[in-house]
Amino acid sequence: MAGTIRLGTAGWVFEAWRNNFYPGGLKQKEELAFASAHLGNIEINATFYSHQKAQSFQNWASQTPEGFVFTVKGHQLVTHIKRLKDVELPLANFFASGVMALGEKLGPFCWQLPGNSSYDEARMEAFLGLLPQTPEALVALAEKTDYGKNPPVLDATGISRVRHAIEVRHKSFADERFIAQLRAHNVALVVADTADWPYLDQTADFSYTRLQGAPGAESYSAAERDARARWLRAWSEGQPVGDGPYAGPVEVNPPPRDVFAFFVSTDKEHAPDNARAVMETLGLKGPAGD
Repeated sequence: MAGTIRLGTAGWVFEAWRNNFYPGGLKQKEELAFASAHLGNIEINATFYSHQKAQSFQNWASQTPEGFVFTVKGHQLVTHIKRLKDVELPLANFFASGVMALGEKLGPFCWQLPGNSSYDEARMEAFLGLLPQTPEALVALAEKTDYGKNPPVLDATGISRVRHAIEVRHKSFADERFIAQLRAHNVALVVADTADWPYLDQTADFSYTRLQGAPGAESYSAAERDARARWLRAWSEGQPVGDGPYAGPVEVNPPPRDVFAFFVSTDKEHAPDNARAVMETLGLKGPAGD
C-alpha cells in the first residue's frame, strides 16, 4: 500500500501570491483557508523565529479542512544559537509553547541547521536521542519546561504520531555514520534539492522534501518538476530512485512512505503554482477537490 503524498508551500503569506494564486479581493485573513483547500500541507516558519501562542495554532487549525496537515519548523535557539548542544530545556520549552494545540493537524517537525554547522557525531547522537517519538514522550519532555511567558500546553489530544526531519547543509554530513544515526532514530533527512546538498537518502518511515529550485538554478522547468514528481511517487510506493547522489548506502528494498513535500526559497513566487502542477502530474487533489 502506497504512502500519502502531500504537496505544499513553506508559509502562506506572500505578497506576490495575491491576485495570482490568491484570487483578487480575497482578504488576508482568508488566505490560509484558501491555500489549505488547494494544497496538501503547509510548513509553518514563524516557529523558527519565536514561540507562537497556543491560540495561534488553534486558529490556524480551525481555518483548515479536515485531513490537512501543518509541519512545524524547530526554533532557532535549538538549531542556530545552541547548535544542538545542551538543548533539552529549549526543546521542552518549544514543545510546551503551544505546538500541541494543532492536535490532529500536527505533522512532522523540521530542524534546519545553519550552513556552517558541521557534523559532530556525538552531538548529533545526543540531539537525536532527545527527540520525542510518541505523543506520550512529547508531553513528558514538554513537562520539563521552565518557560513562564505563557501557561504550558501539555495536551496531546488528537496527536497520533510524532515525526522529525532534519535539514543539513554542510558537506561534512555526507557521511555514512550520519545516515546510520538518522535511520536508527527514525528521523528523516530533508531532501533539499540544492547544489550544496543534492542527496536523496531516505532515513525514516516518511519522506520530507524542501524543493528550493533545481540545483544551480533559481526555478524549476516543467521537465524538472516532472522529475521531482517521479521521486515523490517512487518514495510513496517504495521504489528506488536512481537520479541523484546518496550520502550513505542505498536501500535495497525501500518501504512505502508518506511524503511531505514543499516548494520554498528562491522560486517562492511560483511555489503554489509549482505545487499545484506536481499535484496534477501525480493525480492529487486538494481538500477542495481540484
